[in-house]
Amino acid sequence: MINGAERVELLRVAREAVVATVEGQTPPQRRPTGALARPAGAFVTLHQHGRLRGCIGHVEANQPLAEVVSRCAAAACSADPRFAAVGASELKQVAIEVSVLGPLVPVAAMEEIEIGRHGLVVEQGRRRGLLLPQVATEWGWDVAAFVEQTCHKAGLPLDAWQRGARLWKFEAEVFGETTTGEHGRTT
Repeated sequence: MINGAERVELLRVAREAVVATVEGQTPPQRRPTGALARPAGAFVTLHQHGRLRGCIGHVEANQPLAEVVSRCAAAACSADPRFAAVGASELKQVAIEVSVLGPLVPVAAMEEIEIGRHGLVVEQGRRRGLLLPQVATEWGWDVAAFVEQTCHKAGLPLDAWQRGARLWKFEAEVFGETTTGEHGRTT
């Protein structure tokens, strides 16, 4: 579990990385301590006026959490192929959300998936797709739609998980800025 102070610190790390990247600088490097030094996967999502503006993550728990968040935040504002890079005029309009991933657990049956609690990863060959737990809730999907959309994100047929693709679920601690730019507050 990430406590309140650690959440605030991760949001600060993410905000500093976004600002530095947009300003053409290298994000600050710090030696993380405590829970922020433990290996973990994470995603950083940027929203602007309630709409997705960028999202990049790292699934494997093989690097310190604070470093993963910093790197993903920098990439979310500059390297998400779905969006142009965030500009300096947008910085005050961008709200940051961090999702700290729990371990991946293989799924054998759709009944094991709980909307709002689990995120999904599907993989077949070199194709892989991931959707965070909050995505299904935001779109009002049921379990079948959530699995199909995860397959779609991977570029696989909607029923690929029934035809050899591997499917995992995971939980995530999700928190973010309550007001754009206010990295000291979390939801």
